[in-house]
Formats: sequence, C-alpha cells, structure tokens
Amino acid sequence: MKTWEENVRKVTPYTPGEQPNRPQMIKLNTNENPYPPAPGVAEVLRHPDEDALRRYPDPAASVLVNALAENYHVKPEQVFVGVGSDDVLAMAFMTFFNSEKPILFPDVTYSFYDVWADLYRIPYHTCALDENWHMNPEDYKQPNGGVIFPNPNAPTGVEESQAIEEILQANPDVVVIVDEAYVDFGGTSALPLLKKYENLLVVQTFSKSRAMAGMRIGFCIGNEKLIHYLNDVKFSFNSYTMNLPSQVMGVEAVRDDAYFKATTAKIVATRERIKKELNELGFTFPDSKANFIFASHKEVPAEELFRALREADIYVRHWNKPRIANSLRITVGT
Repeated sequence: MKTWEENVRKVTPYTPGEQPNRPQMIKLNTNENPYPPAPGVAEVLRHPDEDALRRYPDPAASVLVNALAENYHVKPEQVFVGVGSDDVLAMAFMTFFNSEKPILFPDVTYSFYDVWADLYRIPYHTCALDENWHMNPEDYKQPNGGVIFPNPNAPTGVEESQAIEEILQANPDVVVIVDEAYVDFGGTSALPLLKKYENLLVVQTFSKSRAMAGMRIGFCIGNEKLIHYLNDVKFSFNSYTMNLPSQVMGVEAVRDDAYFKATTAKIVATRERIKKELNELGFTFPDSKANFIFASHKEVPAEELFRALREADIYVRHWNKPRIANSLRITVGT
C-alpha cells in the first residue's frame, strides 16, 4: 500500500438497486411509484421561472418547509428537508449518533444503516428480528447510543407501530429515529408521538408515495431543538443542498392531497391483489404494509427466480445475505 493510502477513509459503499433502461422492461426492483407525480408538478416543469435559476436557492427551503408544516400540523421549526431521505438520515447519523455506545437497529433492515455507521465511525449492534420478521422491544432496552429502524421495515414490509412507544419509553436519553419511507401505504405513523417524546425523529420521503424519486426530496419532523441541531450540521456541510425546482415541485406535490391519497390507494389495492395471486403461485411472504412484497417460493430458489426474471427483462431485488437470500423484494406496479 502506498503511504498516502494509509490515511484514506475506506468504506464498503451502499449498493443501490439496478437501474436498467430497456424499452420493454418491467422494473419492480427499486420501489418506485408506477404513477406520475401530482399534476401541479408537471405544470412547474412546463413553466419554470428561468430567471430564478441564476440565483442561489433559499438555503432553508422555506417554501417547502412551510408547506410540509401546514400539511402535518406542526411548526416550521419542526421540519428539516434534504436531498432525499438518505441525505436526511445521513445528516441525522452525523448529528445525533456520537456516543461511544453502539447504536441499535435490526439485523434485517435498510442496508444503508451500517454503511453510514462505518463511514462516520459509529459503533453499532444489530438486533435479530424474530421468525415472523418482527422486532423484539426488549432488544432495544440495552445501553446504546441511539436507535433507528424503518416502519414499515425494509425489505420485509412488516409494520412495527406497536413497538415504537415501548422503545421510546426505554430510551429517553438517546435519539430514536423512525424511518417512515413506506408509511403512506397503510402503516401507522409515529408522528402523533412527537407531542410526548422530544427525542423522537420521524423521517419520510417524496420518492415512494409522492412519485418523485427523480427529484430527491426527503424530510424529517421532530422537536424544535433536534431540528436546530440538524440545521447546524447541514449549514456546516453545504448551505444549498436542495435546488430550486425540487423546492417548488415539492410544494405542489404536498398541496395536492387528493391526488396523493388516490394514488396510494391504487397501489394498496394492487398490493392486496398481488398477495392473493402470489399465494396461488406458491409464494409465502410476511404481510406487507409497504409498496412491495418480500416473497419466497416453496419450491424454486430465489436466486433462480431472480435470474430467470432478469433474462425476461423483469427486474426484482435479491440480496445474497444471511436470512434473506431465499427471498425476492417485488415492487407493486400497476
């Protein structure tokens, strides 16, 4: 190894879902919304304020923050926005997980958590999900430097709402982050618990339920002090993280609540139909409250199915990892 390499920060990066671009493909591997964004979003694209693009965007993204605060009935000082929920979560890791104690998250979960922990040199410990893919709240009552988990979980789709308050009660001295990327598809949000727990941070995204994965908009809601600390870190890193088109289009997506509810309802209805048809084909899966299903076949190995589907230009997600190597995550399409 060359001398200069000794001081390089080396990490194993997160591997995102494959993004093929083939004319007749069926893409069900990255949990994208199969429907377009709200009509107002397209209207902004058709009639952009071109002169505004020569100026820096509002670093506080106030127009979007205010729209989110109004929609979720909180103060603007309780809202933080970022370039996708991954950006928000990365900032949260950097801001809140600075103890010498390990942070806790499930062993089967969003695979970016351990990447951020390694990147920021945060010790961590994974807690095993039970045989039905549920968290055990008792596992989160050990000494720790913070807790994070998705609800519904990814990649299983299992909802954990009943465990959240028990975990919060057991951890008053650390920040507990609930990652709600998929909550709009039938899950129960932890947002009402914000009134009781000042250490709770709830993270959501526009990528799934609002059909704006290409615009990279994420946000979190929490106690005003938590948001203040997040902004301090953000402005120490990059003041202009969210571009102007994202801010303006994000507002249009938030304001069209009727379209949002209609679209998510269609996806939920399709998901429930898919469950019945997959069951008839010999698949088993936990009950999903997300926009995907985590399925295993009784007879055919997941990797064999994954490869055969890919050859047919049908893309689903497969991980060759312990406990989940025989499962496929299948996004709900149309």
